[in-house]
Amino acid sequence: MSTVRIALEGEIDWDGFRAAARRLIAQGVPPEEASWSTGTEADLFDTPSVDAWAGSAEATTTVPAAFVDLCERVRLHRDPSRFALMYRLLWRLQHEPALRHDPLDADRLRAQAMAKAVGRDLHKMRAFVRFRPVHDGLPEPLHVAWFEPEHHIVEANAPFFMRRFTHMRWAILTPRRSVRWDGSSLTFGPGAARSDAPSSDAGEALWLTYYRHIFNPARLKLDQMRKEMPRRYWRNLPEAELISELTAHALPRTGRMVDAPATVPKRRIALLAMEEPVSRSAASKPLPNDPQKALAALRMATDRCRECPIGEHATQSVFGEGPVTARLMVVGEQPGDKEDLQGRPFVGPAGHLFDKALEDLGWDRTQLYVTNAVKHFKYELRGQRRIHKTPTQREAEACLHWLESEIEQVKPQALIALGATATRSLIGHAVPVLKARGTWLTGQHSLPVLVTVHPSALLRGDPAQRDEAYREWLADLSQAARYMAGAGRG
Repeated sequence: MSTVRIALEGEIDWDGFRAAARRLIAQGVPPEEASWSTGTEADLFDTPSVDAWAGSAEATTTVPAAFVDLCERVRLHRDPSRFALMYRLLWRLQHEPALRHDPLDADRLRAQAMAKAVGRDLHKMRAFVRFRPVHDGLPEPLHVAWFEPEHHIVEANAPFFMRRFTHMRWAILTPRRSVRWDGSSLTFGPGAARSDAPSSDAGEALWLTYYRHIFNPARLKLDQMRKEMPRRYWRNLPEAELISELTAHALPRTGRMVDAPATVPKRRIALLAMEEPVSRSAASKPLPNDPQKALAALRMATDRCRECPIGEHATQSVFGEGPVTARLMVVGEQPGDKEDLQGRPFVGPAGHLFDKALEDLGWDRTQLYVTNAVKHFKYELRGQRRIHKTPTQREAEACLHWLESEIEQVKPQALIALGATATRSLIGHAVPVLKARGTWLTGQHSLPVLVTVHPSALLRGDPAQRDEAYREWLADLSQAARYMAGAGRG
């Protein structure tokens, strides 16, 4: 039995494999007589398939589309025998028609397991890549990340990072391959060493401080965390150095949270209880011509608003804040516990994440007008704690005229809707936020509305996917960057 040696041009040479496989099928070469190697594995006895078979016929084979999809994933696996397995399956599909109906076949199961492992590696790379800025003499820094994938996934994952970080120059270094995006094209190169990647920076210290503050010991699930964030990735995750400390103190912290006394709101509204509640007609009274004074009057009126039951139980209304000349207005859902107590929007955990995003985008919050669709905090008591409850559609509609008054006074050029409630209030009907995020819609005031998720959704999400979700959120927000250029209208 003579062996046909096929040397592919690289670890993921898909076109080379398909061409060689078709020729092997046409020549009737069974799998056991074919020896596959890649560029890094080829030895002196391997001969390039293309040169050796120039002009030879290729078989026209028909296989299920699912088999092609399976092989496209399997070829990314690190197992050197992956191409032999793929050709064996192809050969058997041509000679054993019953194979496609046998879900327990050993070769099929092995290929599916390889494809699944590659899929997990693709996901982990998207979740655990950490960019660090490097100043290389150009106006914008180059963001460099180090990652150690288990399989040959750099080329397959590069388009994902290109889409997510289109406006940023970046490079991802791995032991076997590297990829760089300069804003217009992807460039692939050889592998690199860990020492080629930058070390921690000041921004990372800020990130660790933020990570420490958002860690919720009451939601800690160690087994699930280790499953989603395996230890092999920890050495390249800056926040991993905090995990042992935070998990060790989680139980005592949870106990202190349970034993803590209830929040005692300073019920400013109680002082207004003797005053007449404000109705929609009262709120529509003529306002001062000065937008600043008009907003102040509206702010006071919302404290006495009782068009829905939320206001009766809130500490105070939380009106918008920001310059009346703002070109961009950001609209959230409703105040949270911290906002209710302080009377200011976006000052709680979601507000801290919002501030971090503005800093990462280079935006000045004082140039934005920030508000909520609903002006009072809706909650339910669980023990001693006030837990956020999503306002109903009727409650959001009752508050809509306050939001419309803010828009009328500020006259922004565009709006950002954070979450479903804000989007519905601005667009006028329900919008699937996860599907529409990152896109511009036209609001009821004929103003462009950028739809994205609320920062609290990122805080509630899977911790293992939080970084990726944050980067996606930044990419959404960056769509409105042109309205921040020149900020106020003067």
